[in-house]
Amino acid sequence: MIFVDATPLYDLGQIGELDLLAVFDGDLVIPQAVIDEITVEPAATNLARFLDENAVETAPDVGEFLDDAAQLLDTESETSDAALIAGLLAARDRGEESGFVSDDRRLRAVADGLGATVTSTFGVTTRAAVDSKYFPATQAKRVIRRTDHHGVQMTGRLREQAIGEVDS
Repeated sequence: MIFVDATPLYDLGQIGELDLLAVFDGDLVIPQAVIDEITVEPAATNLARFLDENAVETAPDVGEFLDDAAQLLDTESETSDAALIAGLLAARDRGEESGFVSDDRRLRAVADGLGATVTSTFGVTTRAAVDSKYFPATQAKRVIRRTDHHGVQMTGRLREQAIGEVDS
Protein backbone atom coordinates (compact mmCIF):
# COMPACT_ATOMS: atom_id res chain seq x y z
CA MET A 1 0.00 0.00 0.00
CA ILE A 2 1.27 3.45 -0.93
CA PHE A 3 -0.11 6.22 1.28
CA VAL A 4 -0.16 9.64 -0.36
CA ASP A 5 -0.15 12.93 1.55
CA ALA A 6 -1.66 16.21 0.37
CA THR A 7 1.64 17.88 -0.58
CA PRO A 8 2.42 15.73 -3.65
CA LEU A 9 -1.27 15.76 -4.62
CA TYR A 10 -1.19 19.54 -4.61
CA ASP A 11 2.20 19.81 -6.33
CA LEU A 12 1.46 17.31 -9.10
CA GLY A 13 -2.19 18.35 -9.32
CA GLN A 14 -1.29 21.98 -9.99
CA ILE A 15 0.60 20.98 -13.12
CA GLY A 16 -1.67 18.12 -14.24
CA GLU A 17 0.81 15.31 -13.54
CA LEU A 18 -1.02 13.17 -10.95
CA ASP A 19 -0.79 10.18 -13.30
CA LEU A 20 2.87 9.91 -12.27
CA LEU A 21 1.60 8.29 -9.06
CA ALA A 22 0.73 5.23 -11.16
CA VAL A 23 4.46 4.41 -11.26
CA PHE A 24 4.13 2.54 -7.95
CA ASP A 25 3.49 -1.18 -7.86
CA GLY A 26 1.35 -1.08 -4.71
CA ASP A 27 -2.22 0.04 -4.23
CA LEU A 28 -2.61 3.80 -3.78
CA VAL A 29 -4.27 4.97 -0.57
CA ILE A 30 -5.46 8.56 -0.24
CA PRO A 31 -7.68 8.94 2.83
CA GLN A 32 -10.74 11.16 2.39
CA ALA A 33 -9.32 13.59 4.96
CA VAL A 34 -6.34 14.14 2.64
CA ILE A 35 -8.58 14.57 -0.40
CA ASP A 36 -10.60 17.18 1.48
CA GLU A 37 -7.45 19.30 1.91
CA ILE A 38 -7.01 19.79 -1.83
CA THR A 39 -9.26 22.78 -2.54
CA VAL A 40 -7.05 24.96 -4.76
CA GLU A 41 -7.60 24.83 -8.50
CA PRO A 42 -6.53 23.25 -10.77
CA ALA A 43 -5.24 20.68 -8.25
CA ALA A 44 -8.75 19.92 -6.92
CA THR A 45 -10.20 19.24 -10.38
CA ASN A 46 -7.18 17.20 -11.44
CA LEU A 47 -7.40 15.15 -8.24
CA ALA A 48 -11.12 14.48 -8.77
CA ARG A 49 -10.37 13.28 -12.31
CA PHE A 50 -7.47 11.13 -11.07
CA LEU A 51 -9.71 9.50 -8.45
CA ASP A 52 -12.41 8.82 -11.07
CA GLU A 53 -9.92 7.22 -13.46
CA ASN A 54 -7.80 5.17 -11.04
CA ALA A 55 -8.34 2.56 -8.37
CA VAL A 56 -7.53 4.46 -5.20
CA GLU A 57 -8.48 3.43 -1.67
CA THR A 58 -10.05 6.46 0.08
CA ALA A 59 -11.33 4.74 3.23
CA PRO A 60 -8.49 2.52 4.47
CA ASP A 61 -9.13 0.16 7.35
CA VAL A 62 -7.19 1.77 10.18
CA GLY A 63 -8.81 -0.27 12.92
CA GLU A 64 -8.05 1.05 16.37
CA PHE A 65 -4.94 2.90 15.20
CA LEU A 66 -6.44 6.37 14.68
CA ASP A 67 -6.12 7.34 18.33
CA ASP A 68 -2.58 5.90 18.46
CA ALA A 69 -1.61 7.94 15.41
CA ALA A 70 -3.09 11.12 16.86
CA GLN A 71 -1.21 10.57 20.09
CA LEU A 72 2.02 9.84 18.21
CA LEU A 73 1.66 13.09 16.26
CA ASP A 74 0.26 15.07 19.19
CA THR A 75 -2.75 16.10 17.12
CA GLU A 76 -6.48 15.46 16.82
CA SER A 77 -7.63 12.11 15.41
CA GLU A 78 -9.69 13.81 12.69
CA THR A 79 -6.66 15.25 10.88
CA SER A 80 -5.37 13.97 7.57
CA ASP A 81 -1.95 13.42 9.16
CA ALA A 82 -3.48 11.11 11.76
CA ALA A 83 -5.40 9.22 9.05
CA LEU A 84 -2.19 8.62 7.10
CA ILE A 85 -0.14 7.50 10.09
CA ALA A 86 -3.01 5.31 11.32
CA GLY A 87 -2.97 3.61 7.91
CA LEU A 88 0.75 2.98 8.21
CA LEU A 89 0.31 1.60 11.73
CA ALA A 90 -2.48 -0.71 10.56
CA ALA A 91 -0.41 -1.91 7.60
CA ARG A 92 2.55 -2.60 9.87
CA ASP A 93 0.28 -4.50 12.27
CA ARG A 94 -0.94 -6.68 9.38
CA GLY A 95 2.65 -7.30 8.29
CA GLU A 96 2.17 -5.47 4.98
CA GLU A 97 4.89 -3.46 3.31
CA SER A 98 3.95 0.17 2.86
CA GLY A 99 5.16 3.28 1.14
CA PHE A 100 4.62 6.91 1.97
CA VAL A 101 4.68 9.88 -0.40
CA SER A 102 4.95 13.30 1.21
CA ASP A 103 7.02 16.44 1.23
CA ASP A 104 6.31 17.04 4.93
CA ARG A 105 9.55 16.34 6.82
CA ARG A 106 7.86 15.49 10.09
CA LEU A 107 5.46 12.99 8.53
CA ARG A 108 8.26 11.51 6.45
CA ALA A 109 10.34 10.95 9.60
CA VAL A 110 7.44 9.29 11.41
CA ALA A 111 6.64 7.10 8.39
CA ASP A 112 10.29 6.09 8.10
CA GLY A 113 10.33 5.22 11.80
CA LEU A 114 7.31 2.99 11.21
CA GLY A 115 9.18 1.09 8.51
CA ALA A 116 7.54 2.60 5.45
CA THR A 117 9.51 3.31 2.30
CA VAL A 118 9.42 7.08 2.04
CA THR A 119 9.63 9.34 -1.00
CA SER A 120 8.60 12.81 -2.14
CA THR A 121 7.08 14.54 -5.13
CA PHE A 122 10.51 14.61 -6.72
CA GLY A 123 11.05 10.96 -5.89
CA VAL A 124 7.84 10.14 -7.74
CA THR A 125 9.06 12.09 -10.77
CA THR A 126 12.50 10.49 -10.66
CA ARG A 127 11.05 7.00 -10.33
CA ALA A 128 8.74 7.60 -13.27
CA ALA A 129 11.72 8.67 -15.40
CA VAL A 130 13.75 5.63 -14.37
CA ASP A 131 10.95 3.04 -14.57
CA SER A 132 8.97 4.15 -17.62
CA LYS A 133 10.19 4.16 -21.19
CA TYR A 134 7.27 6.50 -21.95
CA PHE A 135 8.46 9.18 -19.52
CA PRO A 136 11.95 10.28 -20.56
CA ALA A 137 14.37 12.23 -18.40
CA THR A 138 13.72 15.38 -20.42
CA GLN A 139 10.03 15.22 -19.48
CA ALA A 140 10.91 14.57 -15.83
CA LYS A 141 13.12 17.66 -15.84
CA ARG A 142 10.22 19.70 -17.21
CA VAL A 143 7.95 18.38 -14.43
CA ILE A 144 10.52 19.26 -11.78
CA ARG A 145 10.91 22.78 -13.18
CA ARG A 146 7.13 23.24 -13.48
CA THR A 147 6.48 22.16 -9.89
CA ASP A 148 9.25 24.52 -8.80
CA HIS A 149 7.64 27.31 -10.82
CA HIS A 150 4.22 26.62 -9.26
CA GLY A 151 5.31 27.23 -5.72
CA VAL A 152 7.19 24.20 -4.48
CA GLN A 153 9.79 25.79 -2.27
CA MET A 154 13.06 24.46 -3.54
CA THR A 155 16.53 25.93 -3.55
CA GLY A 156 18.42 26.02 -6.81
CA ARG A 157 20.84 23.46 -5.41
CA LEU A 158 18.05 21.07 -4.46
CA ARG A 159 16.38 21.48 -7.85
CA GLU A 160 19.63 20.73 -9.65
CA GLN A 161 20.15 17.69 -7.40
CA ALA A 162 16.66 16.42 -8.30
CA ILE A 163 17.34 17.00 -11.98
CA GLY A 164 20.70 15.26 -11.61
CA GLU A 165 19.00 12.21 -10.11
CA VAL A 166 16.71 12.04 -13.12
CA ASP A 167 19.79 11.88 -15.37
CA SER A 168 21.26 8.98 -13.38
